[in-house]
Amino acid sequence: MIVWINGPFGAGKTTTARELIELIPNSTLFDPEVIGGALPHLLPPKHLAEVGDFQDLPIWRRLVIDTAAALLAELGGTLVVPMTLLRQEYRDEIFGGLAARRIAVRHILLAPAETILRERIAQREVPEGPDGELRTRQWAYDHIEPYRSALASWLTADAHLVDNGRLTPHRTAARIAEAVASGQAPVSDIVQTPEPTAETLAAGVLLFDEQDRVLLVDPTYKAGWEFPGGVVEPGEAPARAGMREVAEETGIRLEDVPRLLVVDWEPPAPPGYGGLRLLFDGGRLDSARAGRLLLPGPELRGWRFVTEEEAAELLPPVRYERLRWALRARERGAALYLEAGIPAP
Repeated sequence: MIVWINGPFGAGKTTTARELIELIPNSTLFDPEVIGGALPHLLPPKHLAEVGDFQDLPIWRRLVIDTAAALLAELGGTLVVPMTLLRQEYRDEIFGGLAARRIAVRHILLAPAETILRERIAQREVPEGPDGELRTRQWAYDHIEPYRSALASWLTADAHLVDNGRLTPHRTAARIAEAVASGQAPVSDIVQTPEPTAETLAAGVLLFDEQDRVLLVDPTYKAGWEFPGGVVEPGEAPARAGMREVAEETGIRLEDVPRLLVVDWEPPAPPGYGGLRLLFDGGRLDSARAGRLLLPGPELRGWRFVTEEEAAELLPPVRYERLRWALRARERGAALYLEAGIPAP
C-alpha cells in the first residue's frame, strides 16, 4: 500500500510523512524529490532546460512509479510518499501505473487555509545562496494559484482531506494514520490495467458525429488521448473486442460488426512490447446517440469529437498517423497495412 500525501508547497507534507512512518507499522518514507535531484546526473542539460518542472518529464513520472514498486517489492509494508501533484493527468498516470502493479494508493490531501499556507511559506527554511531564498519562496507562491484551481476542480474527488492549518505535524500524522486504519481514507479509484508482458493485439473503433468529426477519449490510466478500444482478450475476435470496449467505455452498443480500416504494427519500444493495432469504422452517431455517451469515472476522464486537424494536437504522433491513414482508408473503402503508422511499401 502507498499513502500519498498531496497538498500545496508549504503544507507540511514531508514533516508529516516523517511523523507518519513512526505511527504506521512497517512503513517507509519515499520522497520523489530524490528522483528529481538525480535527473541532472542522468539527462543532458539542454533536455532539462526545455521544462520548467521535472514533473513535466515523462522519465520522472515513470521512475516514480518504478521506484515505488521496487521499494515495496523489496521492503513490503506501506510506502509513505509526500509529493505535490496538481495536474490531474500526472496524478492519473502515476496512480494508474501503480494500480497496474496492483498497488493500492490512499490519497491524502493536506489543505491548510491559504492565509496559513502563506505564513508557512514565509517562515520556511530555504537553501543558502544569494537568490536561494527568493527563488524557493517564489516557487511556492507561484504554485498557490494552480493548487487553488486543482482544488476547485478535481483534487478532492478521491482524496481524504486533512485541514492541518492548526495541527502539529504529529497530530496531522495521527489523523492520517487513523483515517488509513479505519478506511476513512479509501483506496484511490483508478482503473487497474496490467502492463503487458509480451506483444499485444489491440482493437480501436472510430466513431463519428454528424459533422464527421471523430470521437477521442481521455483515459485516466495513461497519458494522452486515445480512440475507444482496448486489448483483445485471448480467444476473442478483434472486431468483437472493439465493440465490447466501446460499450464498456462509452455506453454505446454497436449493432453491426465494424469494418476494418487499418492494421498497424507497433514496434517494441522499451518498456513497451508493441504488437498489432487495429482500427475499425464504427460508423456515425446521430446527435441523440452522441448525447447518450457515458463515461465510467475510474477509466475515462473525458471525451470529445474532433476534426483531423484537432486530433493532431491531442494524439501522440504515431497514434495520429494511424488515425490519418484510417481516415484515408475510410474514404477509399479499402483497408491499409501500416508499420509504425506508415503504409508498408
